[in-house]
Amino acid sequence: MADSSNGLSVITSVEEYQQLVEANAGQRLVELVDMIPSIVLDIRYATPDNVLGEAVYPEARAFLREPVAEALAQVQESLEARGLGLCVYDAYRPYSVTVRMYEQIQDESFAAPPWRGSRHNRGCSVDVGLVRSSNGERVPLPTDFDELTPAASSRYGDLPAHVMLNRSILLATMHYYGFINYPGEWWHFDHQRWPEFELLDLPFAAVTAE
Repeated sequence: MADSSNGLSVITSVEEYQQLVEANAGQRLVELVDMIPSIVLDIRYATPDNVLGEAVYPEARAFLREPVAEALAQVQESLEARGLGLCVYDAYRPYSVTVRMYEQIQDESFAAPPWRGSRHNRGCSVDVGLVRSSNGERVPLPTDFDELTPAASSRYGDLPAHVMLNRSILLATMHYYGFINYPGEWWHFDHQRWPEFELLDLPFAAVTAE
Protein backbone atom coordinates (compact mmCIF):
# COMPACT_ATOMS: atom_id res chain seq x y z
CA MET A 1 0.00 0.00 0.00
CA ALA A 2 1.47 3.34 -1.01
CA ASP A 3 1.21 6.58 0.93
CA SER A 4 -0.02 9.28 -1.40
CA SER A 5 1.40 12.78 -1.39
CA ASN A 6 -1.69 13.81 0.59
CA GLY A 7 -0.96 11.51 3.50
CA LEU A 8 -3.52 8.85 2.66
CA SER A 9 -2.97 5.14 2.22
CA VAL A 10 -3.98 4.31 -1.32
CA ILE A 11 -3.63 0.96 -3.09
CA THR A 12 -1.74 1.54 -6.33
CA SER A 13 -0.45 -2.01 -6.83
CA VAL A 14 -2.43 -4.50 -8.88
CA GLU A 15 -0.72 -7.29 -6.96
CA GLU A 16 -1.92 -5.92 -3.62
CA TYR A 17 -5.45 -5.49 -4.95
CA GLN A 18 -5.42 -9.09 -6.19
CA GLN A 19 -4.23 -10.28 -2.79
CA LEU A 20 -7.15 -8.52 -1.15
CA VAL A 21 -9.56 -10.20 -3.57
CA GLU A 22 -8.00 -13.62 -2.95
CA ALA A 23 -8.46 -13.15 0.79
CA ASN A 24 -12.01 -11.80 0.45
CA ALA A 25 -13.94 -12.07 -2.82
CA GLY A 26 -16.16 -9.20 -1.71
CA GLN A 27 -13.24 -6.85 -2.30
CA ARG A 28 -13.48 -7.44 -6.04
CA LEU A 29 -14.56 -4.61 -8.31
CA VAL A 30 -17.21 -6.01 -10.63
CA GLU A 31 -18.36 -4.47 -13.89
CA LEU A 32 -21.96 -3.32 -13.57
CA VAL A 33 -23.05 -4.33 -17.06
CA ASP A 34 -22.03 -7.91 -16.22
CA MET A 35 -24.02 -8.05 -12.99
CA ILE A 36 -26.93 -5.84 -14.14
CA PRO A 37 -27.32 -6.28 -17.91
CA SER A 38 -30.37 -4.00 -18.06
CA ILE A 39 -28.57 -1.02 -16.54
CA VAL A 40 -27.99 2.07 -18.69
CA LEU A 41 -24.56 3.69 -18.69
CA ASP A 42 -23.92 7.37 -19.35
CA ILE A 43 -20.35 7.65 -18.08
CA ARG A 44 -19.83 11.37 -18.37
CA TYR A 45 -16.17 11.33 -17.34
CA ALA A 46 -15.38 9.29 -20.43
CA THR A 47 -16.61 12.29 -22.48
CA PRO A 48 -16.11 16.06 -22.37
CA ASP A 49 -19.74 16.42 -21.19
CA ASN A 50 -18.94 16.88 -17.51
CA VAL A 51 -18.04 19.56 -15.00
CA LEU A 52 -14.37 19.41 -16.04
CA GLY A 53 -15.12 19.82 -19.75
CA GLU A 54 -12.76 17.00 -20.72
CA ALA A 55 -12.65 13.20 -20.69
CA VAL A 56 -10.74 11.73 -17.74
CA TYR A 57 -11.59 8.05 -18.32
CA PRO A 58 -10.25 6.19 -21.37
CA GLU A 59 -13.51 4.28 -21.80
CA ALA A 60 -17.11 4.29 -20.59
CA ARG A 61 -17.18 1.57 -17.95
CA ALA A 62 -18.60 1.32 -14.43
CA PHE A 63 -17.38 -0.81 -11.53
CA LEU A 64 -18.38 -1.29 -7.88
CA ARG A 65 -17.22 -3.60 -5.10
CA GLU A 66 -19.13 -6.86 -5.29
CA PRO A 67 -21.51 -6.35 -2.31
CA VAL A 68 -22.26 -2.82 -3.47
CA ALA A 69 -22.97 -4.01 -7.01
CA GLU A 70 -25.27 -6.69 -5.59
CA ALA A 71 -27.19 -4.05 -3.65
CA LEU A 72 -27.50 -1.94 -6.80
CA ALA A 73 -28.88 -4.97 -8.63
CA GLN A 74 -31.61 -5.12 -5.98
CA VAL A 75 -32.37 -1.45 -6.58
CA GLN A 76 -32.67 -2.13 -10.30
CA GLU A 77 -35.02 -5.06 -9.73
CA SER A 78 -37.23 -2.97 -7.44
CA LEU A 79 -37.36 -0.07 -9.90
CA GLU A 80 -38.24 -2.39 -12.79
CA ALA A 81 -41.47 -3.25 -10.98
CA ARG A 82 -42.36 0.44 -11.50
CA GLY A 83 -41.31 0.43 -15.14
CA LEU A 84 -38.11 2.28 -14.28
CA GLY A 85 -34.39 1.57 -14.28
CA LEU A 86 -31.09 3.11 -13.32
CA CYS A 87 -28.81 5.25 -15.44
CA VAL A 88 -25.25 5.26 -14.07
CA TYR A 89 -23.14 8.38 -14.53
CA ASP A 90 -20.14 7.30 -12.46
CA ALA A 91 -19.11 4.56 -10.06
CA TYR A 92 -15.54 3.51 -9.10
CA ARG A 93 -13.18 6.42 -9.70
CA PRO A 94 -9.39 6.10 -9.41
CA TYR A 95 -7.92 8.31 -6.67
CA SER A 96 -5.75 10.21 -9.15
CA VAL A 97 -8.90 11.35 -10.95
CA THR A 98 -10.31 12.66 -7.67
CA VAL A 99 -7.12 14.70 -7.19
CA ARG A 100 -7.45 16.10 -10.69
CA MET A 101 -11.09 17.01 -10.15
CA TYR A 102 -10.45 18.84 -6.90
CA GLU A 103 -7.61 20.82 -8.45
CA GLN A 104 -10.10 22.21 -10.97
CA ILE A 105 -13.23 22.58 -8.82
CA GLN A 106 -11.67 23.64 -5.47
CA ASP A 107 -14.96 23.23 -3.63
CA GLU A 108 -15.49 20.47 -1.05
CA SER A 109 -19.25 20.74 -1.54
CA PHE A 110 -18.90 19.25 -5.02
CA ALA A 111 -15.49 17.51 -5.07
CA ALA A 112 -13.81 15.30 -2.49
CA PRO A 113 -10.51 16.83 -1.37
CA PRO A 114 -7.32 14.80 -1.95
CA TRP A 115 -6.52 14.70 1.77
CA ARG A 116 -9.74 12.77 2.40
CA GLY A 117 -10.32 10.89 -0.83
CA SER A 118 -13.70 9.92 -2.21
CA ARG A 119 -15.90 6.94 -1.52
CA HIS A 120 -15.92 6.62 -5.29
CA ASN A 121 -12.23 5.68 -4.88
CA ARG A 122 -13.33 2.81 -2.64
CA GLY A 123 -15.73 1.45 -5.25
CA CYS A 124 -18.60 2.17 -2.89
CA SER A 125 -20.24 5.27 -4.42
CA VAL A 126 -22.43 5.55 -7.46
CA ASP A 127 -23.98 8.48 -9.31
CA VAL A 128 -27.34 7.57 -10.79
CA GLY A 129 -30.48 8.85 -12.46
CA LEU A 130 -33.63 7.16 -13.70
CA VAL A 131 -34.81 5.94 -17.09
CA ARG A 132 -37.97 4.28 -18.34
CA SER A 133 -37.42 0.56 -18.75
CA SER A 134 -39.46 0.38 -21.93
CA ASN A 135 -37.37 2.77 -24.03
CA GLY A 136 -34.44 4.07 -21.98
CA GLU A 137 -35.91 7.57 -21.97
CA ARG A 138 -34.62 9.78 -19.15
CA VAL A 139 -37.03 10.42 -16.32
CA PRO A 140 -37.20 14.11 -15.32
CA LEU A 141 -35.10 14.89 -12.24
CA PRO A 142 -34.11 18.24 -10.69
CA THR A 143 -30.94 18.90 -12.72
CA ASP A 144 -28.55 17.28 -15.09
CA PHE A 145 -25.74 15.22 -13.57
CA ASP A 146 -22.96 17.38 -12.09
CA GLU A 147 -24.96 20.57 -12.45
CA LEU A 148 -23.51 22.48 -9.54
CA THR A 149 -26.49 24.65 -8.63
CA PRO A 150 -28.80 24.92 -5.58
CA ALA A 151 -31.33 22.67 -7.36
CA ALA A 152 -28.82 19.80 -7.11
CA SER A 153 -29.56 19.57 -3.39
CA SER A 154 -31.72 16.62 -2.43
CA ARG A 155 -33.79 18.97 -0.28
CA TYR A 156 -34.39 21.64 -2.91
CA GLY A 157 -38.12 22.24 -3.06
CA ASP A 158 -38.85 24.70 -5.87
CA LEU A 159 -39.58 21.98 -8.41
CA PRO A 160 -42.58 20.59 -10.31
CA ALA A 161 -44.45 17.91 -8.37
CA HIS A 162 -43.62 15.14 -10.85
CA VAL A 163 -39.89 15.92 -10.61
CA MET A 164 -40.02 15.82 -6.81
CA LEU A 165 -41.86 12.50 -7.00
CA ASN A 166 -39.22 11.02 -9.30
CA ARG A 167 -36.46 12.19 -6.97
CA SER A 168 -38.31 10.71 -3.99
CA ILE A 169 -38.61 7.34 -5.72
CA LEU A 170 -34.88 7.30 -6.45
CA LEU A 171 -33.89 8.40 -2.94
CA ALA A 172 -36.24 5.97 -1.19
CA THR A 173 -35.32 2.95 -3.30
CA MET A 174 -31.60 3.53 -2.97
CA HIS A 175 -31.94 4.07 0.78
CA TYR A 176 -33.92 0.85 1.21
CA TYR A 177 -31.03 -1.17 -0.22
CA GLY A 178 -28.33 0.44 1.90
CA PHE A 179 -27.29 3.51 -0.06
CA ILE A 180 -26.93 6.86 1.71
CA ASN A 181 -27.50 9.99 -0.33
CA TYR A 182 -25.10 12.91 -0.21
CA PRO A 183 -27.59 15.77 0.34
CA GLY A 184 -25.71 18.25 -1.85
CA GLU A 185 -26.21 16.06 -4.94
CA TRP A 186 -29.45 14.18 -5.59
CA TRP A 187 -27.55 11.72 -7.84
CA HIS A 188 -24.74 10.69 -5.43
CA PHE A 189 -25.06 7.66 -3.15
CA ASP A 190 -22.57 5.95 -0.82
CA HIS A 191 -23.15 2.38 0.21
CA GLN A 192 -23.29 1.95 3.97
CA ARG A 193 -20.45 -0.60 3.92
CA TRP A 194 -17.90 1.85 2.47
CA PRO A 195 -15.63 1.85 5.58
CA GLU A 196 -14.75 -1.80 4.85
CA PHE A 197 -12.86 -0.89 1.67
CA GLU A 198 -9.55 0.82 0.91
CA LEU A 199 -8.93 3.72 -1.42
CA LEU A 200 -7.77 2.56 -4.85
CA ASP A 201 -5.81 4.20 -7.63
CA LEU A 202 -5.97 1.54 -10.31
CA PRO A 203 -7.06 2.05 -13.94
CA PHE A 204 -10.11 0.20 -15.21
CA ALA A 205 -7.97 -2.16 -17.27
CA ALA A 206 -6.01 -3.19 -14.19
CA VAL A 207 -9.01 -4.26 -12.13
CA THR A 208 -10.32 -6.48 -14.91
CA ALA A 209 -7.01 -8.18 -15.64
CA GLU A 210 -6.96 -11.82 -14.62
